[in-house]
Formats: sequence, structure tokens, C-alpha cells
Amino acid sequence: MSYRLDTLLLMSWLLILAAGTVMVVSASIVKGESFLYKHLLFLVLALSGFLIALMMPLNIWQQFSRLALLLAVGFCAAVLVVGDTRLGAQRWIAVGGFSVQAGEIAKPLMLLYFAGFLSRFHGQVADDPMIMLRLLGTFALVAVLLLFEPDFGTVVLLAITVSAMLFLAGVKLRHFLLVVMIGVALLSILAVVEPYRLARLVGFLDPWADVGNSGYQLAQALIGFGRGEFFGLGLGESVQKVWYLPEAHTDFIFAVFAEELGAVGALCLIGLFAVLVMRLLQIARQAFDVGDLFAGYLVYGITLLIGIQALINVGVNIGVLPTKGLTLPFVSYGGNSLIICCVLLGMAFRAEMETSDG
Repeated sequence: MSYRLDTLLLMSWLLILAAGTVMVVSASIVKGESFLYKHLLFLVLALSGFLIALMMPLNIWQQFSRLALLLAVGFCAAVLVVGDTRLGAQRWIAVGGFSVQAGEIAKPLMLLYFAGFLSRFHGQVADDPMIMLRLLGTFALVAVLLLFEPDFGTVVLLAITVSAMLFLAGVKLRHFLLVVMIGVALLSILAVVEPYRLARLVGFLDPWADVGNSGYQLAQALIGFGRGEFFGLGLGESVQKVWYLPEAHTDFIFAVFAEELGAVGALCLIGLFAVLVMRLLQIARQAFDVGDLFAGYLVYGITLLIGIQALINVGVNIGVLPTKGLTLPFVSYGGNSLIICCVLLGMAFRAEMETSDG
């Protein structure tokens, strides 16, 4: 087993982390210095989690994969009983001076379960649709609990991830398309039955029609992109973050990034994510090539989760997707997301080490 970390993956990840730290400080400066100190604390915890995941053999995670489902269900159920309600959502459990978000904890737990399940039934998924339904049934249980919080964004993210993992596992195309059509129909119904979700959808389609209400966030984000032009206003010079753009340091940090560093800076950040995703895909393929099915499915899941979440966040910021409340991985302020993403990346690095020929 090689103990040398993948240089390209490591450099792209560290550059994204550095960009995120700088932008959290810049985007939250009007709210006080506490965001810097908290972000640095989260960063220390995240890097510690990364190192723990890096040192832990994947066979331990594989043995834990069945229990992971029970823990995911337990966390999502517990938050509905003892969770804190903020901004109309009951998603957090207070632990000491910190808050743990059940949806964020559910992401790696469900990935472990998906990877363990698909590695156990590899080769059978294509021939037996009941195996596919079993996996979708366990996902549906967690999804229903998340919707009660409500955490629609995490449900959408996990739904896309598990669908893509099933496709990679060799599910027959007609079964896959049927699942996708049913999933899209259900998510569409959920998107329009709740007034606030419908308002987000309407605001996304035409933010300028109700710029003072449902379209406000997107309109201000687009103004930020326009102000930044090609090379930006300069680091720390964003106007939108001071007076206009809510959640500038979390959901809409990419808009502040583009305003201060311009289209060139925004494209560079997207390029770093592209490098990270491409290298993760290569590691997943490498794991399959050496016959490590659990590592392969796990890294594919990690790649999909991080890549799709980044894609959704950028899409929301530039106005091609409705608001989902998903952060930009490794960049947005938020301890739960940062720690979980770094732990997942630690698992991916471990997979690369265990499956490398070097």
C-alpha cells in the first residue's frame, strides 16, 4: 500500500479550503470577527476528522456500513424530538456549545450504507429489481424523516446520488428510467405543495418579478455577479455582502466571490472543483480495477455528493436552479458541512492509498 497522498487532489482541495477561508472572512466581516475564529475552529476540527478518516482502514467502514443506516435513521428521528427550531426548520441538535445538523450527519452515513449494500449485491442489482427496491426503500425512510424537518435540499442531493450509484451498479436502463421518472414526479409534487417552496420556484423563474420578496436573494446575487465583471472589485470590496445579500457567508458566498474576484476568479474556483471531481472519479475507477468494490462505490458516492452539491450551489447563485439551502463544499461558512466534507475526502484519500499500485 502506498502512503503518498495524491498530489493533484491534495493541492486542489487545499486551494479550495484556502479560498473558502479567505472568503468567509471577507463575506462575514460586517458581522464581526467571531466568524473568523469560529471558522478556524471548524477548520481545525475538519482537518482532524480528515486525518482520522485517512488513518482508518476502509474495511472498518465497510463493517460499519449496516449500522450506518440505523444511525442515520436515529439522528433524523432524534432531531424531530429534541432538535432546535431555527427559521422554521427543526434540523439541529444542540451538543454543548455546538449544533449538529442531522441532514449533514445523514450524508456520510447513507453513503456508507449505499456503498456497503451495492458491494454486497454487486452483479445482482441488474438482474433482480427487488434488490434495487430494497435500497430505495431504506433511502425513502431517511428521506421522509428529513422532509419532516424539513430539509428538502438534502433529500434532493441524496436522491440524485443514490440514483447515480444505482446506474453505476448496472441497474437495467428501463428500471433506472422508471425510478428517475417517479423520483422527479415526487420531488416536483413536494416542491409545489409547500407555499415557501413554490415561492422559491417562482422567484427562480423570474426573480425580477418579485424582487422585494421571493426573488430578492437571487436578484442581489446576480447584481453581485454584474458588479464583479471580469476581474472583480477587489478582495473585501463587495457591496452586496454589506447591505443587500442575505446569507452572504453561507449559501451565497459564491456570488460574493464573483463580485470581489470577478468572472476570472469564479471560473478558477470552478476549475479547482472540476480537478477535484475528476481526480476522485479516477480513484473510484482505480478501486474497481483492483476489485475493491466497497472503495469504488464509496468514492463514487463521495464524488457525486460533493460534486453535485457544488454544482447546485453554483447553479443557485447564477440563477439556473431554484434555491435549495445547500452550501458550497469547503468554501461556505458552517462547521457541520466543512467537517463532514473533509471526513469524506479523508476516506477518498484512504481509498487511493489502499488501491494504488505504487
